[in-house]
Order: sequence, then C-alpha cells, then structure tokens
Amino acid sequence: MTILDRYVLKKFALPFAYCIFGFIAIWFIFDLSDNLPDFLQGRASADFLFRYYQSQIPEIIVMSLPIGALLALLYSLTAMSRSNEIISMLGAGLSVVRILMPLLGFGLILVAVTAWFNYEQVPHAAMIKKQMIKDVKRKKPREPGLSAHLYRNREDLRTWFMQKITPGNNRVFNIQIIQQDQAANITRQIYAHDGQYNPETKVWTMFYGMEVEMSPDRREEKKEMFDRREYAGWKETPWRIASSVMNPDYLSIPELRDYLQYNSDFPVARLAPYRTQLAYRWALPWVSLLVVFLAAPLGIVYSRRGILGGVALAIGLFFSLAFVSSLFIAFGKGGRISPFIAAWGPLMLYFGIGFLLLWYRSTNRDLPKLKIPGF
Repeated sequence: MTILDRYVLKKFALPFAYCIFGFIAIWFIFDLSDNLPDFLQGRASADFLFRYYQSQIPEIIVMSLPIGALLALLYSLTAMSRSNEIISMLGAGLSVVRILMPLLGFGLILVAVTAWFNYEQVPHAAMIKKQMIKDVKRKKPREPGLSAHLYRNREDLRTWFMQKITPGNNRVFNIQIIQQDQAANITRQIYAHDGQYNPETKVWTMFYGMEVEMSPDRREEKKEMFDRREYAGWKETPWRIASSVMNPDYLSIPELRDYLQYNSDFPVARLAPYRTQLAYRWALPWVSLLVVFLAAPLGIVYSRRGILGGVALAIGLFFSLAFVSSLFIAFGKGGRISPFIAAWGPLMLYFGIGFLLLWYRSTNRDLPKLKIPGF
C-alpha cells in the first residue's frame, strides 16, 4: 500500500467511524425511548437489557455500514476536491480509478463483514428482539417451542398432530401420527404421550402410547399398547417439522437451505418467500461495495458549484435503491418474479449506473442532464 492509498483511507476512515458510532447511538436512543415503558413495566433487569442490546448489535451494524460508507465517502471526497487535492493527484498522472482503489478495497472488506453478520446473526437478531419484548411484557419468559402444530409429510404420506414441539431439545408432546398409503387410506395410527428424536442415530423414540393397525375399510385390525417404541427411517426431524411455519425473515442461510431441502414438495408459491430471502441474504452485502461506485464519482468534483448537486444525487440514488430493492423483494416473495431477479436485479441495475458514473468522471465528462420539455 502506497502513501497515497494510506492517505485516502485515513481521510475516509475518521468520518466513517463517526457515522457508524453515530448511527448506533441514535438507534440506541430511539429504541430505548420506544421500549422503555415495557422495560419499566416488566421490571427488566440489567442482565436482560445487556443481552437484548447485545443481540441487536449485528443488525444495526449491517444497517449502518452502507449509509455510513456513503456519507463518509461524500464528505471525504468533497473535502479533498474543495482543497484541490484530487486535482493534484490527477495532475501527478493518477487516474480516478487508481485514486479510488483503496476505497474499493475497503468496500470489499465491508462486503465480507456484512456477509459474516448476515449469514446467521442478523436474521436471528430480529427474532430475538421480537421474543424478548414479548417476554418482558408478560414479565416471564415464554417456554420455547410451538403449540398445537400440524405437519404433513407429503413424500411419505405421514401426518403429525402434536400439542407441543420443542426443536431445541428434540422433544414432542401429546402426539398423533397418521400413516396413509398411495390411495390415501389410513394404514396405521400412533398415539404417544411424548417423543424424543436422536439426531445421531436418526431414530424417533415414542413413550407411553398406542399403535393401531388399520384395514383398507378403516377398521382396526390390531391395537398394541407400549411404554417405549423406536421408529427408524423417518425423514422428519423436530426442526423440519417446526420449520414448516417459520418466517423466512428470521431464518439464517443454513436454515433457509434446510427448509428448501426438507420441504421441496411444497407448492412453488409457498417456497417463493424462502427462495427469495435466501438469494437476498447473499445479495445484501454487496450494497456496501455498490455505494462506492455511486458516491465516489459524485463526490469528486472539479468546481464548488457541483458539490451540492453531486451529494444530493448520490443520496437520492441510494434511497431509490432501497425502495426498488424492497419492491423487487415483495414481487419475489409473491412469486411474480424469480428469486434471483428479485435479489440481484436492483443491484445489477445500480451497479450499471455506478460504472457509468465512474466512466463519466474518469473521462472528465459532464453528467447528462435531465431535460424536461417546457422548462
């Protein structure tokens, strides 16, 4: 890294750090003011508040990195332009792209950081926040798991009714399992007080129940009581059963992959939100690099008159990207467009705009002006 690269990064790093810490502080103040009545009413302890805000740090960092990079780029580059530092670098024979190389490299680092947080911690943060707020309102933690759950294994023609399931410890309670044949005739029914799944042996163990064999005319052929019985070869797992009703916004990348693998027999419309969210998890980190292509060409100006217009245009492009991305994601979850286009379409469009802006600035061309007829 040359002295010039270190200088450009130093000019960028300080306002970037101010922006990130500023956004975190502002979010903390707004969140605390919004939830303070619930915290006081629920008598939340210091340990509860620490765990709550610690769980939210990854999400607020991911939200802050792109906008922080945008504002820091606009501030640092316009400041260097006003002091004629950019012109001096260009006069020394450096190109605009060469000047921006350290910032592009920093953008790639932000992509890696965002991808690491977005892989698992960010989606879980939203779910943790929602659950912890409910817990403090009730003044006691909710027991983990799902209640009154129905699951249908379409591949093996097996239907599960259960009063409660706790995927965390692989337990189910008050179970009824109905096995059917290809003609939709009930061939067997299993009732049990509770059950345990062993992920190592992939065996279900049912306790204190009854197994009933059924004839094609739905008459009971055999009824047998048991205290303990094992069932091997079943593809259902507690997580697979519970995931059938999980919100895709709260699932991490591995969980989304497992959902799509285990529930591949679901209708396409039902899988569309999960496929779209999986693609969006991979696309979102690249916004941090995209802002470099949008902000850098507009932050470099050769006259004082063009500074305000470039800053306004860069901020406008960023927020229009947020709107278009939200619109495409909604279309993708609704099955109107493919998940790939929903997640990556806006990014590819705005990357094209960024490359065009960079080309105009590199060739010292004026940006095309929008002309409205009659004005």
